[in-house]
Amino acid sequence: MANLDWSQCPAVESVPGKVSGAWVFRGTRLPVATVIENLEDLSVEEVMEQFDVTREQISAVLEFVAQSLKGPAPEQTANAKRKRGLSPGATA
Repeated sequence: MANLDWSQCPAVESVPGKVSGAWVFRGTRLPVATVIENLEDLSVEEVMEQFDVTREQISAVLEFVAQSLKGPAPEQTANAKRKRGLSPGATA
């Protein structure tokens, strides 16, 4: 999986000393990686039953992953180029 900036996902948290600082669903000790790995073989309903996680929590994480893999929004890219002194249409 691509390196994602999980700190930008409000559904998860990483607390030093809690599950070795792994990214977990907020307010739980359930690692995000556990759910994602199990979704390869189980349905969302089965994951919800086995890991006591809600559909909303799973959806929030999957939406975050999907948006992160799409890359930055066009306006973010244009702003980043302006900061580097490039015109928004330039490639770099």
